[in-house]
Amino acid sequence: MLTLTIGSFALAINHLLLILALALATLVGWRVAKRGGENPESVLFALFLLGLLVARIGFVLAFWPHFQNSPLKMLDLRDGGFMVWPGLVAVVAGAVLWGWRRAGLRRPLAWGLSTGLTFWILASLSSSLYEQGSRLPELTLRTANGESVQLSSYQGGPLVINLWATWCPPCRREMPVLQNAQKQHQDVTFLFVNQGESMQSVSTFLETQGLSLSNILFDSSGQLAQKVGSMALPTTLFYSADGRLLRSHLGELSDASLAQAMQGFTKEHSKSAQQVDPARNTQTCLTANC
Repeated sequence: MLTLTIGSFALAINHLLLILALALATLVGWRVAKRGGENPESVLFALFLLGLLVARIGFVLAFWPHFQNSPLKMLDLRDGGFMVWPGLVAVVAGAVLWGWRRAGLRRPLAWGLSTGLTFWILASLSSSLYEQGSRLPELTLRTANGESVQLSSYQGGPLVINLWATWCPPCRREMPVLQNAQKQHQDVTFLFVNQGESMQSVSTFLETQGLSLSNILFDSSGQLAQKVGSMALPTTLFYSADGRLLRSHLGELSDASLAQAMQGFTKEHSKSAQQVDPARNTQTCLTANC
């Protein structure tokens, strides 16, 4: 399961784990403080924000070439671009500094922070291992010509699947990014699986936006989203040549966040050859420029 869905509200599991870790740290810190010491609630929240800030700065520095021509993109957190280890270092360093300056905080803060971090690390690891144990679903989709095709027929090389819809603003914004990636990574198969829309509406959208995408498939009932456990759009899934889910990204992809996702993905498959029937690419292309 990649998202927790309540009605029309969907929350990514990794975001939920962060919130739960902060809540647990706050609860434990408060309980310890009742026995003697200062309540670390405000400090824990400040450390949480500090960790996010430094994690974002670390990501921006690591992928600076993608930001140097558009510096304002650094502020757009919708791409989910963060580097974990700088954020963790900042949180621990901040906690040590606060504890050194305020003796009453030391014990409650130490207990709260250690509990929250332990929960987050173990829960994130468990979630990642569960996710990576998932396989490419067995289901039938439709091509642009209305023909049936098995999703498993695209297995055999590195595979990126993007779940999207034309009514979804983040999907529309990330399409040029994915189009460029499709051109740059010739050894990777990109599948664009539209969720619940007609072929005509998708064709019109691509033509008006000047997009040329190969391998567009149609999932009229949202089967794929249900099988992978993500009811949020856009969702991008990264599969190995043998059909194992390696990682996922919920939400909009920017040039930088896609570069981060593709880094380890392409390294693992640097020696893999893409095994896709050229005729299929022609069938599923909706624009004359493909």
